[in-house]
Amino acid sequence: MRQTIYALMLGFGATVALMLSPEALAGPADDVQAAMQLLETKAAKLGTAVLRGDEAVAGKMVPALYFGDAKMNNSFKLVDEVQVEKGGTATIFVKSGDEFVRVATNVKKEDGSRAVGTILDPKGRAIVAIAKGEPFFGEVDILGKPYVTGYKPIRDGSGGLIGIYYVGYLTN
Repeated sequence: MRQTIYALMLGFGATVALMLSPEALAGPADDVQAAMQLLETKAAKLGTAVLRGDEAVAGKMVPALYFGDAKMNNSFKLVDEVQVEKGGTATIFVKSGDEFVRVATNVKKEDGSRAVGTILDPKGRAIVAIAKGEPFFGEVDILGKPYVTGYKPIRDGSGGLIGIYYVGYLTN
C-alpha cells in the first residue's frame, strides 16, 4: 500500500511539473544568468571597456571606466536598465589599486542611497574567483544582506582586468 501511494505521489508531482512553464520552474540562478547576459550585452553595445583618467565617486578618486564613449562612473543608466528589464540589482565595479569600487549601482545602503564608492568585500568568495580571472555565481552577503549573485571580470581591449560586472537578487 505504501509503495502504491508513493508511486501516485511521484506521478502527480511529475504531472504538475510538466504543466508548469519553463519560466515557472526557473530559479534565482537562472535569473542571475539572464541578468548577467543582459548587462554584458548592453555594455558591449556601448563599446570596448577602457579606463580614461580619474574621477571622484562618493568622494573617492578612482579610475574612470568607459564602455566606448559612455562613462560608467556616477552614471546609472546601464545598471537601472538591467534592473527594469530583469529585476534584482546590478553594479559596475572599477579596479582601483587592490580594491574594486562600485562606480555605478542600484544596490542600496541602509539609508536608501546608492552604494557608490563602497568596495567589494576583499575577503569574500567572489573576489577569489575574480582574482583568478574566473566568474563567480553563488550566494553572498552584500552590505549585510543575503543575495544570490553573479560576478564576471571586465577586461579592456588588451585583456587586462579593469572592473567587475555584478548582478544579484535579494534572498529571503
